Amino acid sequence: MEKKYLYEVSDALLVDKAEKSMPETAHILQLADFFKVMGDGTRLRLLMALESGEFCASDLANVTNMTRSAVSHQLKSLKNSKLVKSRKEGKTVYYSLDDEHIHSVLRVALEHILEDEGH
Repeated sequence: MEKKYLYEVSDALLVDKAEKSMPETAHILQLADFFKVMGDGTRLRLLMALESGEFCASDLANVTNMTRSAVSHQLKSLKNSKLVKSRKEGKTVYYSLDDEHIHSVLRVALEHILEDEGH
């Protein structure tokens, strides 16, 4: 039985390949949420600072020229989205990027942006 398409198809093999490789809707929505969180300039500045290493909120505030309160608020959002992790040492909480995937996404995206400057 021949597959029915909503519209006329110019390349059925390509359409079928794309359909088979399409992630589940739930995963697409999670990815959209990931990019929403990363898409905020303030949070992105914090993530880029964390590329350098582990920071406490005060040091992040100094690096980003933000209030500690603003930094803490954004870190909570980043932590809830699993982009940032924390560890406590005494009374101080230190933050870092959650894993190598976050480093990779930031590096690849920045490389893409900087590509245009080279042309």
